Amino acid sequence: MAKMIHSMIRVLDEARSIEFYDKAFGLKTADRIAFETFTLIYLSNVETGFELELTINQGRTAPYPLGEAYGHLAVSVAELKDEHARMTTLGLNPGKIVELNRDGKLFALFFFVTDPDGYKIEVVQRHGRFQ
Repeated sequence: MAKMIHSMIRVLDEARSIEFYDKAFGLKTADRIAFETFTLIYLSNVETGFELELTINQGRTAPYPLGEAYGHLAVSVAELKDEHARMTTLGLNPGKIVELNRDGKLFALFFFVTDPDGYKIEVVQRHGRFQ
């Protein structure tokens, strides 16, 4: 059976992206591999073995068009309201907290935050299927 190990996004500014993902989600650089025309940076934390791969293409100056196919990455947190307040204090401008119900029961409690390159990250309260 296959095991999900990482998701990759292309970013313009290595330092800016590393700072954002560290501040927002406590992701640290697990590995950095430089090639002639691009660099791969793998970010992770102790919560999971899944990694976020940042790809920086040397010489790229224009923002990447996100297109219509990309949706979002998602992370789960123990206390959503505390994370929202923390990100607000850090100036990361999280969106409003949304409560999504189904059949009269809480399905998900979440908000979105946007990284420096425009990628949306859903921050969801650990509950039900979102552990």
